Amino acid sequence: MIIRYALFEGEIQAGRESEFRRFVKEKLVPLWTQFPGAEEVRVLDGAVRDEGAPIYAMALAIRYSAMDSCNRALQSDVRSQSRDVTGELLKMFTGRVHHHVFEANEYAPGQISKQQQTAH
Repeated sequence: MIIRYALFEGEIQAGRESEFRRFVKEKLVPLWTQFPGAEEVRVLDGAVRDEGAPIYAMALAIRYSAMDSCNRALQSDVRSQSRDVTGELLKMFTGRVHHHVFEANEYAPGQISKQQQTAH
């Protein structure tokens, strides 16, 4: 499983937080959920962080079954549309956006300890 993150490192302009979040939900989420091959779209709004940690106003996480699916989405017309719309969003944001791709593994809570117990 592949998860591609767009990390919004920085701050939403003071007083525009609600407008920023509404814009994402109304204008961008409908586009992001149309990315070919996307299995899950998560928008994470920055809430609390460790003292001294960088500020992330938002993170977008899109899950794909494989890197090929992710690459197809990146080449799609709807992704181009979303980039144009994101340009409008960035007028409410001070910082930078960078992307990271992770290979993901999932583990249910307690799963490992239960497997270890049955192995003995």
